[in-house]
Amino acid sequence: MECSVSWGVVQAVTDFAGKQELEVEVCSQGARALNYPELTGVCQVGDQVLLNTTAELLGLGSGGWHYVLAIYGRERSLSHRGHIMKLRYTPLQGRTLAVEEEESPYHAVMAQADSLHGLPVAVGSLHSMLAPFVYLMAKENPSKRIVYLMSDGAALPLMFSQSVRELKERGLLHQTVTFGHAFGGDLEAVNIYSALLAAKHVAQADLAVVLMGPGVVGTSTTWGTTALEQGIFLNAVLHLQGNPIAISRLSEADPRGRHRGLSHHTHTVLTRVVERPVLVPLPTRLQNQVERLGHHIVWEDTEASFASLCEADLHFSTMGRGLKDDPLFFHGVLAAAQYCSGLLGTES
Repeated sequence: MECSVSWGVVQAVTDFAGKQELEVEVCSQGARALNYPELTGVCQVGDQVLLNTTAELLGLGSGGWHYVLAIYGRERSLSHRGHIMKLRYTPLQGRTLAVEEEESPYHAVMAQADSLHGLPVAVGSLHSMLAPFVYLMAKENPSKRIVYLMSDGAALPLMFSQSVRELKERGLLHQTVTFGHAFGGDLEAVNIYSALLAAKHVAQADLAVVLMGPGVVGTSTTWGTTALEQGIFLNAVLHLQGNPIAISRLSEADPRGRHRGLSHHTHTVLTRVVERPVLVPLPTRLQNQVERLGHHIVWEDTEASFASLCEADLHFSTMGRGLKDDPLFFHGVLAAAQYCSGLLGTES
């Protein structure tokens, strides 16, 4: 793995919850950088910072940003408590207090937790599914506790997500759990199993939604994508006696044919990864266009929900495409949200 690094000087700082957006001077040129204070400490104007410039040089989806690796003369760890290391054996490894470890105030609860007791758990494959899903769920079930579980399939810091920040600020998300090497949630967990149990028994979720952070990793091959974690997580929900609901990735505007209609990622997950049948809500506008998947397909009329999304004062986009650019994507997410909303309605 090759990493490009450079020294820069901080020229300006804008603070957000859990992160700082910086203007830096690098090699006599201006640039933008992100700093995560939990990892490296708080940046101030005039600080010398060591920057990872790889993403910007490659023009990745996260391009346009450098990332602060260290602040000259300062040191910082993820936490001052706990013994579970994240980003293990890297220069930025730091300790966190995992919800299940002995020092945690929730250790006794987690030591006894062994089942989700039918908790509905929606599992998808793109971070852009989070905002439309949570928006509709919270709109139709304002008293219910929705908990977001973020995997390490893409961005590792929860603070990178603007969607999470907005949803939390508006009170639409009850709590967040980060697991694996992802970090920054209200609760930290070691893996998907303990994260799910923490959502149920610690956060007291009425519904959990599992998605990676921004920046899915994908290739044109069948198996070369982090999106396949969706199948592994659906299996985990099955193993823990939860109620697994798959959020399907759909598109009518993706330039890549393999993602048109039902994405090949979702198809692979449902036909080759998931061990037993799960619920797969789909929009009625796709009816008669989906082959047999071997799962429990539920058809949802999502037209009214989509109209509601268009009137919301939140920004919704996927792969740079908005509601009007790729409506089928959002109809797919809304189908899952509507089905889950119906479950919570029947349980209230």
